[in-house]
Amino acid sequence: MKESVFAMVTRVLAVLLLIPAWLKSPGHARRLACGWALSLRFPAEDLAGLTGGTLAAFTAARTEAFWRHRTLLGVTSGHRDAADQLRLFLDETERGEKRVLPPKDSAHVRGTALDVRPREGAQWLEDHGARFALYRIYDNEWWHFEYRPGAAPPARLPHPGWQAEVTR
Repeated sequence: MKESVFAMVTRVLAVLLLIPAWLKSPGHARRLACGWALSLRFPAEDLAGLTGGTLAAFTAARTEAFWRHRTLLGVTSGHRDAADQLRLFLDETERGEKRVLPPKDSAHVRGTALDVRPREGAQWLEDHGARFALYRIYDNEWWHFEYRPGAAPPARLPHPGWQAEVTR
């Protein structure tokens, strides 16, 4: 219930922001209004450090999700520096989890991975993300998507680190 109220308020706010967005950049009003409204809905979101392609793909995807399908798409984690990634990797390894790669293998460190929210947004991205070269990569992480431009969608893996286990 609470999430649907936040979503409704965010949509109303975006509509109200269309006029100032149009005044600022007539050709990009929907993208701007969507971005402004979602930045208020997800104030801790940080898109800094993403590659230009990743940021452009995600911005286009979230704009379409928002205006065409009334779906909110936010980010809980994008780019991470190597030290943060190493800390997460060591914490997960200590607990016996398989959800974090070491820094040298992490798309988060490269700036091409996004952990998205809410679950409805992640489902939308799983259904429509290929048009933006954004793919869900792991079976055990509904939230993790990577920007992978190219001809063929990547095969989904059971969990991070699976390839390393197979080649040992």
